[in-house]
Amino acid sequence: MGIGASAERDPERLRPAVALEAAVPPPGEDVAPLTPDGVAQFGDRLRHGIRQGMLIRDDVLDVALATLLARGHLLLEDRPGVGKTQLARSIAGTVAGRFSRVQATVDLLPTDILGATIWHASSAAFHFHPGPIFANVVLVDELNRATPKTQSGLLEAMQERQVTVDGQSHPLERPFMVIATQNPTEGYDGTYPLPPAQLDRFLARVSLGYPTAEQEAALLRQDPEPPTSPTGSLRGLLAAQAGVERIDASDLLLRYVVAVLRGTREHPLAEAGASPRSGLQLLGAARARAALHGRDFVLPDDVQALAPAVLAHRVQAVAAAPPEAGLEVVADVLRQVPAR
Repeated sequence: MGIGASAERDPERLRPAVALEAAVPPPGEDVAPLTPDGVAQFGDRLRHGIRQGMLIRDDVLDVALATLLARGHLLLEDRPGVGKTQLARSIAGTVAGRFSRVQATVDLLPTDILGATIWHASSAAFHFHPGPIFANVVLVDELNRATPKTQSGLLEAMQERQVTVDGQSHPLERPFMVIATQNPTEGYDGTYPLPPAQLDRFLARVSLGYPTAEQEAALLRQDPEPPTSPTGSLRGLLAAQAGVERIDASDLLLRYVVAVLRGTREHPLAEAGASPRSGLQLLGAARARAALHGRDFVLPDDVQALAPAVLAHRVQAVAAAPPEAGLEVVADVLRQVPAR
């Protein structure tokens, strides 16, 4: 029996998982950018909403919010059970966004994420059925358990905000963010390390780590619940993202960012340093951090605070380098490059 025949007998199989229309704003309608103070207030509301749903370190939450406001994607690298999935759910919940989750396994195919074109016998035509990538916040759990072919299926979505299936391009939701998790590769069978091109699509990489003794005791006493009501909105998020793009970065600041990038490329532990794309994303994240602090200009402090999370996973270390060589390279460069 063909696909069309079996689907015709079960109408539910023909119903798309999500609508293909852009989420917000409607076509032709602009969203007024928030002022730096407005972005800071919006960030405080998101911070409060996320903390309702989980226990999280301040530095990790700062990186997550900066990544969200800079229109970036986030890679969470840590052991199972430390709250990676909960962070993704909490971010989506605070802005009332559409959330989807994909569990990566060795048999996962690109079409399982992107969607597929299916023959409809009733209309004698092919129709596209979108996959879970059509959401505002997409969690790809244990991404390094998927094969390289499936991993590469995310590249266009993350960079171009669209997917192409059977020669037809489909725009993704706005706003759009991929949050991927991966387990440490050491001691875990059946994992496929993310190649440099895939890592470079993630604005930041962070590790949640284990909670403190006091936090873990509080967790055992009362398990946090995901936020029941949003503290922000999708339209508010788009306005905040537009406001972040207006934050000023002086020529002196730009030269500092370039010097940091070049420092990672010239470090003796680095076979390849941070890419030009990483410079754009570091600057975007620094703008977001400045706005979250209510400033309309970027400081070197913003760059220094975010550089480890933005650059370390992009540094390809030499063969004899220690496991955390990327962080060591970034730390050395920040110490050596004068900020002023």
